[in-house]
Amino acid sequence: MSGPIVKICGLQRGEVIQSIEHLLIDWIGFVLAPSRRRVTPERAGELIANMRSSSGPLRDASAVGVFVNPGEEELRSTMRSAPLDIIQLHGRESPAFCNWVRTEFPGVRVMKVVSFASGRNRDDAVLESPEGLLGPYEDAVDYLLLDTHDPVYGGGSGQTFNWEMIPEYRDWARARGIPLLVAGGLTPDNVGHLMERYAPDGVDVSSGVETDGQKDSEKIRLFVERVKARV
Repeated sequence: MSGPIVKICGLQRGEVIQSIEHLLIDWIGFVLAPSRRRVTPERAGELIANMRSSSGPLRDASAVGVFVNPGEEELRSTMRSAPLDIIQLHGRESPAFCNWVRTEFPGVRVMKVVSFASGRNRDDAVLESPEGLLGPYEDAVDYLLLDTHDPVYGGGSGQTFNWEMIPEYRDWARARGIPLLVAGGLTPDNVGHLMERYAPDGVDVSSGVETDGQKDSEKIRLFVERVKARV
């Protein structure tokens, strides 16, 4: 698919996959870490099978597994049940661990998450240079994701961080050929502004396309259209 990457995260129900199978979604995320959106590896495998049997573009979307500080055996066991295309690491995983994942699962891509404190003012954010935060992962990952830190789960807070920080991190990553995505508090209402002003390589949304805690196919449609309209 062309244009910015769109990742819809936290899917749990097969009927939602059926309702969005016609949309130009690049990645579908399954949370395999502690969260109210958590699914078992077996359930993730079933949902991936639903994706692959789709009659629309969703059949070609990449399946992303979201983990927080997983162990090696946890990943091996999960991959036996759920054929993930991308492993998203949302904790304190080291560059060495990221490289282990790439070696252990050939062809599987790795996305490392860097989290910032919430806040619209720069002084509220955790400030560190791109080289300081991202540099150690330069040769260990395929993608980077900027997200808002959640003190309980690490991510999925539904809050934005200071977007003024994006350009320096985006430019650092692009210079090294690493696509950089943005998450944290995105909705159909604000994602167009994000794309127009800051132009990340992709976006990741979960709670921002939900109604009463459940994925809302109409909100997903609006979100996808407003991202892809920025091509």
